[in-house]
Amino acid sequence: MEQTFIILKPSTIIRGLVGDVMTRFQRKGLRIAGIKMLQLDEDILRRHYAHLVDKPFFPLILKSMMATPVIVAVLAGKDAVTVVRTMTGATNCRKADPGTIRGDFGMSGQENIVHASDSVENAKAEIERFFKPEEIFDYTLPTQAALYAADEL
Repeated sequence: MEQTFIILKPSTIIRGLVGDVMTRFQRKGLRIAGIKMLQLDEDILRRHYAHLVDKPFFPLILKSMMATPVIVAVLAGKDAVTVVRTMTGATNCRKADPGTIRGDFGMSGQENIVHASDSVENAKAEIERFFKPEEIFDYTLPTQAALYAADEL
């Protein structure tokens, strides 16, 4: 099964939305392959958001992402990267469709609830950045036969 990476951002922690967001992913049928809480620091954020370091708003990202600990997770399932990106919605929550996580829970472009990998390659790199191999678990959900047709596995 394909793996993807998410960060439940400080806005999710502060607003008490962790259970709501994770429940959506699980109800969709995604399997939690790894999960932990950690405090991000400037070093890891500069590596994670390397493509944004030179942007004038990067200091706001640092402040936002270090406001509280975050929850990082690896989710697994068929086409997990695309499924999770679709579920999260547009980056700017005000433009995100109702029914998406950002569309239902957010109002901000910055405080937008969740980070989700945008490609299989980036998911792999982000998982390696935040997880040791022994922190990722491969197991089969007992509901798998009800989630996928035999030819999808």
